[in-house]
Amino acid sequence: MRATLPATLLLSALLTACASTSDIPVSKHISQSGALRVHPGLLGQPVPAELQGEGAPASAVAKATDDAPIKMDETGLRTQRSVYFDLDNAAVKAEFEPALQAHGRYLASHPAAQVRIEGNADERGPAGYNARLGQKRADNVRQAIISNGAAEKQVRIKSLGELRPKLKGHDEESWAENRRADVVYEKED
Repeated sequence: MRATLPATLLLSALLTACASTSDIPVSKHISQSGALRVHPGLLGQPVPAELQGEGAPASAVAKATDDAPIKMDETGLRTQRSVYFDLDNAAVKAEFEPALQAHGRYLASHPAAQVRIEGNADERGPAGYNARLGQKRADNVRQAIISNGAAEKQVRIKSLGELRPKLKGHDEESWAENRRADVVYEKED
């Protein structure tokens, strides 16, 4: 009972401090704005002009196949460089198609630019299997980029298998982060 008393007091003090809104203008209170919303850019969606920050370039916009704009930065698409895969799978998920379309269009309009697709796998499975799986993942991403306008000579692949994990843990979160193919720009205009 004694061990929980300091924890209870600490929690109580923390909640009291968090509940204080006297330093925050009423116009900024969450309760005043209604339901919480997630910024479209965090979901990979186009960001409306009224939500873009002042530093965001408005000039570079590419069209997706459904004519919905994909926001680009000054030197091409940089917001989505990793494509994630399911366990023991090399199929590109539909959610990554807009980003791969934008990379393909960027490369098509910049013939001197080159990318390397690095295929990765999580640590589970034999090294040879993981190397082959990384190769398949990289090749599928390469084909998606080429089918969207990039020249074959602009896109090369490399399998890293399990050798370069993004997260070094031994849990599902780490494994999911490591099942990926990364688009690495080697040469740009």
